[in-house]
Amino acid sequence: MPTDQQFNAAWTDHRPYLVDLAFRMLGDIGQAEDVVQEAFYRLSRSDFDSIEDARGWLIVVTSRLCLDLIGSARMRRERPTGGSDLDVVGRTLVQHPVDPSDRVTLDDSVRLALLIVLERLTPAERVAYVLHDIFQIPFETVAETVGRPTATCRQLARRARLKLEQAEGTTRFEVTATEHHAVMERFIEACANGDFDALVRVLDPDVTGGVDLRPGLVVHGARNVAQNIIRFWGRRATLVSLPMGSQPCILAFVDRALAALIELEVEGEWIREIHVTARPDSLLTLRAQLALEPT
Repeated sequence: MPTDQQFNAAWTDHRPYLVDLAFRMLGDIGQAEDVVQEAFYRLSRSDFDSIEDARGWLIVVTSRLCLDLIGSARMRRERPTGGSDLDVVGRTLVQHPVDPSDRVTLDDSVRLALLIVLERLTPAERVAYVLHDIFQIPFETVAETVGRPTATCRQLARRARLKLEQAEGTTRFEVTATEHHAVMERFIEACANGDFDALVRVLDPDVTGGVDLRPGLVVHGARNVAQNIIRFWGRRATLVSLPMGSQPCILAFVDRALAALIELEVEGEWIREIHVTARPDSLLTLRAQLALEPT
């Protein structure tokens, strides 16, 4: 079994990434955190010295747990007495239309809608698409996860893309550029670990930051912005990415409830601007799309 030092290092280095990964497959922050907790429990009982790549091992275990959960959830929904989660979310969206005056625009709704559209994929298609197309994980690892040949996994991802592109009432989803996803990963990891210096390193020296709760107030400079981010979203919040569209966004959950949308303007390897949407009324639509609001 791993030593306490080895386990703690793996937890610090990999947990934020794995929660992000699991959320993209499950669309539920509670389930994502529980799955990752189980993956680390299994790591704690493993022959750690025989594991060459701890992150790779955890990715496979986490993804397999997600695959099982997606499959069991689908079986429950397909029972004649059960309703459709898609129908529930659709009704909620009608009840909470987007206010044009909000900074959170229809484009953000379309981006979040991917969580809903993923329901149209088979469990294997969803896992293959999220692992490869969104997180750029090699098909060899995808194959190990779903237990199918690499060529089959390529076809699963291809079918997933076609289904997403053909989904009625949605626009074509474009995955955020690889370098943007890398910046998001560094940002999330720094916040999750409360690492002020690591967060400063991912911010442009002249970065600006603002929040809708205090309109008109703009914070300037990497150290000042980092202090505010760590203060409000470091350690206490769980951050997950929305790697869709030209600029990345991050969802912040506190006690498994959506607390904020963090929009990042990225240029190269640095974040040049951060805007936080935290007003409850501005988050209604986002919460509805995540099925966090009662219907």
